[in-house]
Amino acid sequence: MFAGLNGWHLVIILAVILLLFGAAKLPALAKSMGQSARVFKGEMKAMKDDDAAAAATDAATAASTQAPATTALPTAAPNAADTTAVNPPHDAGTQR
Repeated sequence: MFAGLNGWHLVIILAVILLLFGAAKLPALAKSMGQSARVFKGEMKAMKDDDAAAAATDAATAASTQAPATTALPTAAPNAADTTAVNPPHDAGTQR
């Protein structure tokens, strides 16, 4: 987006900003921008910490509320000769 800007373009942009805001207001403007960036960074860190704490709480809750183990009923072992459920008929994927 800014690939076409060179040094002179940036000098002109800075000069326009200086004319618009005045030399006396630039330090206050820079200070407020720095404070805003610091607040934003702090809020982003707090959000990440909250997400990490919520994930840890969810994992702990899920682990503690798992259903108790039940006794498994015996099941019949699959028959090696019975492959009808594994292999579909030969014409299964063809269109007519």
